[in-house]
Amino acid sequence: MGVSERDPHSGHQTTGHEWNGIKELNTPVPWPVWFFLIATGLFAVVYWVLMPAWPLGRTYTQGLLGTDQRAIVTRQVTRANEDRASGTSRIAALDVKQIRADPTLMKAVRDDGHRLFGDNCAACHGSDAGGNKGFPNLIDGDWLWGGSPNQIAETIAVGINSPAATNSRASQMLAFGRDGILDNDAVIAVTDYVRSLTDPGVARGAGAKSVAAGRAVFAANCVACHGPDARGNQSLGAPDLADRTWLYGGDAQSVYTSIHDGRRGEMPAWGERLSAVDRKLLLVWLLDKGSAP
Repeated sequence: MGVSERDPHSGHQTTGHEWNGIKELNTPVPWPVWFFLIATGLFAVVYWVLMPAWPLGRTYTQGLLGTDQRAIVTRQVTRANEDRASGTSRIAALDVKQIRADPTLMKAVRDDGHRLFGDNCAACHGSDAGGNKGFPNLIDGDWLWGGSPNQIAETIAVGINSPAATNSRASQMLAFGRDGILDNDAVIAVTDYVRSLTDPGVARGAGAKSVAAGRAVFAANCVACHGPDARGNQSLGAPDLADRTWLYGGDAQSVYTSIHDGRRGEMPAWGERLSAVDRKLLLVWLLDKGSAP
């Protein structure tokens, strides 16, 4: 079959190829395809002439329009910092109470604080600051290291067990079971006692004997940090064990694991990463978020 053969139905020549009686037509490229190919080529040439495009070793062709994205972004950042400066300078100068009493400043705090928290803190504490397992809820009023503005500001600045700060807050719970300080029966007993502080049902029936034994274990090993009433010690970062707020979980297995293996949480020292104004914004945002006085 020759190439010059024409298909009787479409009138197009064939290519000379045939598969099981199906002949391939030699149809022309549709004109819209040519149009867009030509338009794309022309656009590319015009773009190369007008805009930065071709690398030239350490530099690049600038283009007739002289567009410089780096300069544009620099100007935008400078302008944003200038717009922000008036508010941040007042925030830096005023104390927390004065800032919270100023509706204009609080609008800036809510906008910038939300952004700062999302960029730096939400990965651990959640986007709503409600915490995750092992990471405290920051809006429930239950503070490991104290909830006054000065205490929160200090925690944000120096972190907890942070290797980046020599003055970081330091706190660690001993691994009473893993390190052989207590045998397994004592760990189970003190687990029952701690759980009974928030769940009286643990001390009923057969659990009463274990809770009583755990009370003695607690008095001998735990009161130095958590206090004789198990209400914790904010100067040590030791949590209140009787307030129904659990950092790692209040079920039997979680409490047992905390006692047996110990705990050592870590928080970055944001004084090494964020400016004093940004840390203050975060502080006021947290207080506002938790409706703290």
